Amino acid sequence: MTVASSSPPTQLPLDGGAKEAERRSRRPLGDGALAALFIAPATIGFAVFLLWPTLRGIWLSFTRFNLLTPPEWIGLANYERMINDPIFWGSLKVTVEYVFINIGVQTVAALAIAVLLQRLTQSSLLRAVVLTPYLMSNVVAGIVWLWMLDTQLGIGNEIIAAVGIDRIPFLADETWAIPTIAMINVWRHVGYTALLLFAGLQAIPNDMYEAARVDGASEWRMFTRITMPLLRPVLAVVLIMTVIGSFQVFDTVAVTTAGGPANATNVLQYYIYGSAFGRFQFGYASAMSVALLVVLSVITIVQYRITRAGQTDLG
Repeated sequence: MTVASSSPPTQLPLDGGAKEAERRSRRPLGDGALAALFIAPATIGFAVFLLWPTLRGIWLSFTRFNLLTPPEWIGLANYERMINDPIFWGSLKVTVEYVFINIGVQTVAALAIAVLLQRLTQSSLLRAVVLTPYLMSNVVAGIVWLWMLDTQLGIGNEIIAAVGIDRIPFLADETWAIPTIAMINVWRHVGYTALLLFAGLQAIPNDMYEAARVDGASEWRMFTRITMPLLRPVLAVVLIMTVIGSFQVFDTVAVTTAGGPANATNVLQYYIYGSAFGRFQFGYASAMSVALLVVLSVITIVQYRITRAGQTDLG
């Protein structure tokens, strides 16, 4: 009796195309494909939440649009209106005033704090304390300072009255309002700015300070001859970031003064917001937003070139 063979059936050889397809399917992703996979979420987010709104905003700046009817193309009418709008120029002036106060005080204070942290202590706890105000939102910080600086009940004016000085309407007076808002934001952001500068100071070799001490250099001379020149690239980037952020001030104004008194704190972002969501003039608000974008772009380019942010003196 013959027993049938139980050997497995012979597998037909794959042709050249099938073998190549199978080999490619088993090949791991290359560096380029892997990099594209990792940056895809950020790229999609950038396109959806930044690039597309920017392009649509530029297009809306040439239209009349109020959400109730389709956008109507009107050409440069919004820009002509903006040029002849005294409130726009007043808002731009107020914003520039705020930026100068905020950047000047914040930069000097942050630099002093960073140098003290680097030269006197390396305590992580102290760095955490310095950063604490930054962890508070702009809205909460604005409300807290609004209560503290209240003319009648605020602890700030209670202290002023206790020492025999007249109470100061910090947020209700045209002269005091913008400097007060600037100081509130300085208080909130100075710790974060100081830690950025502190990180830049950590990159400066200690050997340079030791050599300067051997030569008899004072602390002030080391600061002007070593610290500032070598910190310049980091300081330049920090200045660019803070200037852009300062031009976009909105939250603190919205919860403290709402643009008052008498438009004394009606910064450009708040005026844009009021035009869009208060008066539903989205085309005109988009035109002012485009103007702000152009101003910030020019300021950034000028700052970058003047401060030589892309160069370093560390050889």
